[in-house]
Amino acid sequence: MTPFHEVLFPLDVALKSAGGPERRTEIVTFGSGREQRNARWADSRRRYDAGYGIKTLEALQAVVAFFEERRGQLTGFRWRDRLDHSSAAPGHPPSPLDQGIGTGDGVTANYQLVKTYGAGFAPYTRAITKPVAGSVRIAVGGVELTSGVSVDTTTGVVTFPAAHLPPPGAAVTAGYQFDVPVRFDTDYLEVDLSAFAAGAIPKIPVVEIRG
Repeated sequence: MTPFHEVLFPLDVALKSAGGPERRTEIVTFGSGREQRNARWADSRRRYDAGYGIKTLEALQAVVAFFEERRGQLTGFRWRDRLDHSSAAPGHPPSPLDQGIGTGDGVTANYQLVKTYGAGFAPYTRAITKPVAGSVRIAVGGVELTSGVSVDTTTGVVTFPAAHLPPPGAAVTAGYQFDVPVRFDTDYLEVDLSAFAAGAIPKIPVVEIRG
């Protein structure tokens, strides 16, 4: 199994860092000037630079220690994306009706947490595998469940007990906060303390781990 530590990257640094989603598109331009575009990746992948969030020597030392404990690129960890870490709209707390995660059939017990982006043309559904413990709220048929259902915070799988499976046709919805599974995208951290003292930003790349 690929090593992964269920530990959050220093939050004060992550929330001040830069980054966002990346996609891979292949563009072929013909002699006529027309072009053909093809998506090489079915899913987007987040990239971040933790260096932008480091403002003090203490924060830099904390990140170096975190890097060493993860053994560079070897071990994954959790990252809090300031822009995108909730099922709800910006400024609103998670609601059990935020995201549809399936429709009951009276048989299925396991449902994967997902988040859907867009609505009008080609919505994109992203699997959420690292929900924040204690933040997940589940509803079936519009009614929030307060007991019985379990959530695996290491996979994002919601499990219903056999006696309380969602009935046929019932919408299964969820609200939650979540982290992004990532790893360092380098095995070498080059830090020039004289440049850092002068205001230079160290480059510390972090990339999402896709299952």
